This record gives sequence, structure tokens and C-alpha cells, in this order.
Amino acid sequence: MLAMPMPPNHPSSLNQTKHENERTPLVFNAPVLQYESNIPPQFIWPDEDKPCPERPELHAPPIDLKGFLNGDASIVSEAIRSVDEACKKHGFFLIVNHGVDSQLIAKAHEYMDAFFSMKLAEKQRAQRKVGDSCGYASSFTGRFSSKLPWKETLSFRYCTDSQCSTVVKDYFVNVMGEDFTEFGKVYQEYGEAMNNLSNGIMELLGLSLGVGREYFKEFFEGNDSIMRLNYYPICQKPDLTLGTGPHCDPTSLTILHQDQVGGLEVFVDEKWHAITPILDSFVINVGDTFMALSNGIYKSCLHRAVVNNKIVRKSLAFFLCPNKDKVVTPPTSLVDTEIPRLYPDFSWPSLLEFTQKHYRADIRTLDAFSDWISRKSN
Repeated sequence: MLAMPMPPNHPSSLNQTKHENERTPLVFNAPVLQYESNIPPQFIWPDEDKPCPERPELHAPPIDLKGFLNGDASIVSEAIRSVDEACKKHGFFLIVNHGVDSQLIAKAHEYMDAFFSMKLAEKQRAQRKVGDSCGYASSFTGRFSSKLPWKETLSFRYCTDSQCSTVVKDYFVNVMGEDFTEFGKVYQEYGEAMNNLSNGIMELLGLSLGVGREYFKEFFEGNDSIMRLNYYPICQKPDLTLGTGPHCDPTSLTILHQDQVGGLEVFVDEKWHAITPILDSFVINVGDTFMALSNGIYKSCLHRAVVNNKIVRKSLAFFLCPNKDKVVTPPTSLVDTEIPRLYPDFSWPSLLEFTQKHYRADIRTLDAFSDWISRKSN
């Protein structure tokens, strides 16, 4: 049995980040590194974090979203029970019968392949700057110098505000050029589909927490969210590294579409569990912001990703985030003498700033953020 992954003895800090940035950053050039028999030491993780050879499978509840939204009494009842049980324990479940166009999903994966197959210099036109949440990142080589993830990502903003109706398309055109107009259109449409999907999930979470269908759905109106394309190259020493280290997402809700390769793991009952991909499903993770919204009743999902030496793994992540002006505070019905307030009020931009400039997201981000707010207010 594995022990619970422990946070570092001292929290990640802005000073540490600055110190690491002063060093010459390693370049993560996947087409080259994926064939190296000896991986750079910056990608080698401590023994307690390395992948386990034997991992039990987590049988997460598949939620029939269409049946729930159509009001089928037995499906509604079972969905509420399953989600409530899963979110109180580990914050992870699956959505099936979701209604998202399969051709749109396939197109989003196709364009992801096209982007990551480009030469490094071309991808770096969208290079993510330190402190920003959007752009291309070849691992975290420009930000950290140890425990680096074996992956590439491209992140961009999605917003439901009427003035942002073309924000994704505009991003691709402005950063990559007119040739990427179609890329932008596909991911704009994909973001809209994820936003619609999140509305149904928020209705379900509202009912399971007893605050009604509309409460969280209304809270996330005008959401200012993040889309991310994840690309995990093959690795000749997959037992030494991780595609993504153990962490809880600081955002509210993660809607993930993964390919059929496998590699996602969730920490439950003091051990890591493998998540076997289920065709035509979406993986749902509760994040730190929603844990705060639920006053800690629902748990932020502790997860990681492993890599392999045979085939590339890819996934599409939609991170639901509140509008920047929203105050993250739980409904009054979720606070009482038995369950007092666990976290202070905050806005999503303040937590985002904390994770981008002051702290490397891990298993205790929300606690560290709460302490940080407390120190700032004193």
C-alpha cells in the first residue's frame, strides 16, 4: 500500500521560481528526446512519485447525462447518488450519452495531431510566457528545473461573454497566423460544446449538493475558462518519469476527452488507480475552486498521468472557471455548525495568479492559497 503523496517540506515560492528561471532552461524537443535511452535528470521523479508497476483499476461511475437531463426518474436518482458518492470520496466520475458531436471531437484530435507534429520552432510561435496561463509549453522547462512533466501542451482562453464570441479563433490567427483560422474555428466550436456540457453537469452537481439545479449553472454564467491540448510523447524510460505529476486542478471542473491509450491515474484509498479509457465518454474531475464552492464537501481530484515507450497519448482538457468578477463562496446551506467555513472568499483570477506566479500546483494548493490570502490581509 502506498502512502499519501506528501507535499514538499516548504511550499513552492516565487523566489524558488525566480531562482530556477535564472538557470539556462532545458529545451524539451519531443521528436528528439522520445528516442533517447537516457532521459535528462530534470525529468526523473523521486522514487516515491515514480509509476507503480501494479495499479488497480478505478471503476468510476458512468453518468448518463442525456437520461438525467430528460428527467428519467430512475436515471436522475441514480446519477445524483453516484455523483454524490464519488465526489465526496475522490472527485472523479465519467459522463456518457453526452450529446457532443463525435465528428467535432475527432476534428479536435486531428488538429491537435497537426499542431504537435510541427517543428519545435513553429510551435514556439505560441510560446507561453512565465506567469501566463495560455500558450505553448514544452514541459515546464522555462519555469521549473526539476520533476518536469514529460509532455507538451497548448493552452488558450475560452469565454462565454458576448464580446468574446470569436476569442479562440482570434487567438490562433493572432499568434499562429491566418493559416490557422480553421484551427481556431474548430476549437471555438469545441469550447462551446464543452460549455454546454458543463451546464448539464452543474445541474447535476447542484441537485447532488441539495442547492437546486440552477445554483451552480447560474454561478458559471459568463465563465472565463481555459482549453488545453495535452501531448505525451513516448519515453524510453517511462518508469522514471511522469507525464503529469500528482496534483489537484486549481480550476472548478475539468472535462477531459482522452484517446484510447491510457495513462490517467487517480489517488483513492491510499493508492494510485489506473483509469481505463472508455470510448465516447468524458472524464470529469472536481477542482480546487469547486471544492471551495462546496465548502469542502466535494473533494478536488488528486490525479497524475504516466507515459509509455510504445505510443503517444493525447487528451483535450476544458477547465471550467468562473467569471473573473465572481466571488467564490459556498451557498449558505452548505455552511453550519457541523460544517463551518473551510476556505476564505476569493476570486478565480487571484487563485490563478497564485498558481502561475507563486506556487506550483500540487495536492495542497487550496490550503497554501488560503494561507497566502490570510497573510496578505494581515
